[in-house]
Amino acid sequence: MTKAIIFDCFGVLTTEAWLPFKAKYFGHDPEVFKQASQLSWQANGGEISYEEFMRGIAKLAGITPAEAVKAIERNVPDEGLFAYIDELKQYYKLGLLSNMADDRLARIFTPKQLRHFDIITLSFQTGFIKPERQAFAAAAEQLGVDADECIFIDDLAHNVVGAQQAGMMAILYQDVAQLRHELGELLKS
Repeated sequence: MTKAIIFDCFGVLTTEAWLPFKAKYFGHDPEVFKQASQLSWQANGGEISYEEFMRGIAKLAGITPAEAVKAIERNVPDEGLFAYIDELKQYYKLGLLSNMADDRLARIFTPKQLRHFDIITLSFQTGFIKPERQAFAAAAEQLGVDADECIFIDDLAHNVVGAQQAGMMAILYQDVAQLRHELGELLKS
C-alpha cells in the first residue's frame, strides 16, 4: 500500500537549468564535460561548497561566477504540478529528494510550495546522491515508511531505476498529465 510519494526537484518540480548549461558549455569537449560532472558530483555529495562548485564551473566555462549562478539558477516551479501535489497532500506523505549542492529551495519555491512536503532530503546534507540506494532509503526513513510503500517521481531514467532497485515504485516524469495518469494507475493497484 502506498503511503508516500517522493518528488525530484529539477526537471520535475521546477525547470532544469544545470543540464542544459553543462551541454552548452562543456558538451563539445568530453574531458571538460567529465570535469564539470565531477565538480557537480562533489558539490552534490557535500565534498565541496556550492561557492567552490560555482567558481570551478565558471572557470571551466570561461565565464564569471556571477554569470554561472545566473544561468544555473534559472529554475521555474511548475504551478500545474503543485496544484496536483495539493490534491495528493490530503492522502499521502510527501517528500522532496534532490541531488543538490546547497539548500537553494527558498530561492526557487514559495513557502507555501515548500510546506507541501513532509520531508526534504538533499544530497549535500546526506552525502548520498541519486541513484545511490542510500539516497532513497534516507528519504523513506525520514518519512517513516518502508521503501516499498513509496512512489518516486524523477525525470531521469537512471534515477527511476535506482529507486526501483531500492524497493520503491517509480515513474519517469514527462509532464503533469502523464503523471496524473500513471500515478493514478499505480495508486489504484
